[in-house]
Amino acid sequence: MATFIRRATASDSRAVSRICLLTGNAGESAAHQHTFGELPGLVYAEPYVQLPSAAGFVMVDPKPSSEGLGGEGEGEVVGYILTAFDTLSFEQELEETWFPRWRAKYPNPYPTNDNSGTTDGTPATDTPPKPLPADTRYIAVIHNPHHASPASLAFSPAHLHIDILPAYQRRGWGRKLIGTLVRWLEHEKGLQGVWLGMDVRNEDAAKFYKRLGFAPIEARRRGLWG
Repeated sequence: MATFIRRATASDSRAVSRICLLTGNAGESAAHQHTFGELPGLVYAEPYVQLPSAAGFVMVDPKPSSEGLGGEGEGEVVGYILTAFDTLSFEQELEETWFPRWRAKYPNPYPTNDNSGTTDGTPATDTPPKPLPADTRYIAVIHNPHHASPASLAFSPAHLHIDILPAYQRRGWGRKLIGTLVRWLEHEKGLQGVWLGMDVRNEDAAKFYKRLGFAPIEARRRGLWG
């Protein structure tokens, strides 16, 4: 069986979080940058399969997944495209129902203990893991989320995130995922546009989006394309 695209569901939460981490460094793995590997997905992936104002599609390789990250049915989720089709409502849902639980788990500043042991020289057993700088940045975002700019909202109420595992890139799947989402936004939501925030370090991504008709929509913010 060939790799295929289907609607994302809440059961894909763990899989999209993993992909978000493994592509979170300008398209490459960010796992080495994090003590808490779930943080990127808590901001940029999981809420899109959990909250009412969001939706998405996932790529599934039907081969059995050794990590059990196939979501619905057999196989492995290897890519996704996620959207908040009503960004203002999505931001409200994040604030009211999503981020509070993670703020409790990841207080800002996150508690650390720089002492390597107890007063008698024995190793401490309850020392919290120390966050890395990337963790600290994501924790700050959870407590003080970014908000869509007026220019992006004027362009469209919908934004997207797309990520594909490196082994499945450059095979035309990015174009297929975006086409699937654009048709869904048009036919199901009556929308004629969608925007995204792009890592400006990722030059290949910029070339890809340009080929598909994306262009910058706000001069003051690099990487905001629609």
